[in-house]
Amino acid sequence: MVLWVGGIILAISFGVRHTFGIFLQPMSLDNNWGREVFALSLAVQNIVWGIAQPFAGRIADRRGAGWVIVLGTLVYAAGLYLMSSAQTSIALIWSAGILIGIGLAGTTAPVVFGVISRSVPVEKRSMALGLSMSIGSFGQFAMLPATMQLINYFNWSTTLYILTAITVIMIPLAFFMMEKPQPKDDPNSPKPLALAEILKQAMGHHGFRLLTIGFFVCGFHIAFLATHLPAYLSDQGLNPSVGTNVLALIGLFNIAGSYYFGLWGGKFPKPHLLSLIYTGRALAIAAFIFLPISAVSAYIFAAVIGVLWLSTVPLTNGIVGSIFGVKNMSMLGGIVFFSHQIGAFLGVWLGGKLFDLFGSYDIVWAISIVISLMAAVINFPIKESAYQARPVSA
Repeated sequence: MVLWVGGIILAISFGVRHTFGIFLQPMSLDNNWGREVFALSLAVQNIVWGIAQPFAGRIADRRGAGWVIVLGTLVYAAGLYLMSSAQTSIALIWSAGILIGIGLAGTTAPVVFGVISRSVPVEKRSMALGLSMSIGSFGQFAMLPATMQLINYFNWSTTLYILTAITVIMIPLAFFMMEKPQPKDDPNSPKPLALAEILKQAMGHHGFRLLTIGFFVCGFHIAFLATHLPAYLSDQGLNPSVGTNVLALIGLFNIAGSYYFGLWGGKFPKPHLLSLIYTGRALAIAAFIFLPISAVSAYIFAAVIGVLWLSTVPLTNGIVGSIFGVKNMSMLGGIVFFSHQIGAFLGVWLGGKLFDLFGSYDIVWAISIVISLMAAVINFPIKESAYQARPVSA
């Protein structure tokens, strides 16, 4: 039950989040904004999400994830509701940026994966995380075309009201994610580590530092493509529906990608699989931008990049669990995710900023290729062996 409900929560949370790219053009046109205004609000969303994630994870680890998801959903829904009436850049930053960023911290992978990891045997953990992420990817596949149809039938503002109502569904689901706290007088319960000690152990671990740096690149790619790819394809003369279909196909193919990479993560070294994913992304992006752009090439790119899309998430969280165990997994996963969101901030904001300056995304595409190859190199030497605290000298 935890596995399936967790996957549905991810489907709603990530599904709604991945629709924001198709709001860029209609909201910018109606409010006479340049692309940087919308991009900046989503950049703020990503950095706020990243800052809030370790705190949400810490509370989930100590008090249980269920109530964190409830509170996160309420803030998420409030942000969507206010975003529907945003007519100034400040209003958009407060709603789409700050509130939704905080809401996402309470309803996405680090919190949900912590519950799942504590609910399954260690030998099935990677597969379970991959399966839940694949269910979550279905949300992107299903909600993108549906949202596009709603915008065409109603308008972007009414569509955001509907997405608000969909988001609230996560509240009753959260009660299936409630965890029973371990009794304080349980003799088998290890003494909990202080926050400072947990952070000292994590940041002193070479593999954890490399993993954190590498996940920056994933955030850059995901945020840039999810926000700017539909507009890029429209700039190339393609029908706007192609951009929506591309994002939906990315979600569809990521169902398989997340599941199989999660499954393979239980059989092969996860760091090597991460290196394979980042190498594949670099090759896919290079082929996409250097070959002629058409609807067919866009759909092929969507299929390839979709397999590699969020497949990094179960592997990355699985490595955290392998090294440090699952007791503090939500918080430690949140720290790694903070790096992801710094990358996401730059991917979204630079996409809009550089487009407004130069009239194209060429520089951002080049950056995406270079940092992807860097991430492939960084992840390869990471070791998954369990952390052993250094003995205290007499």
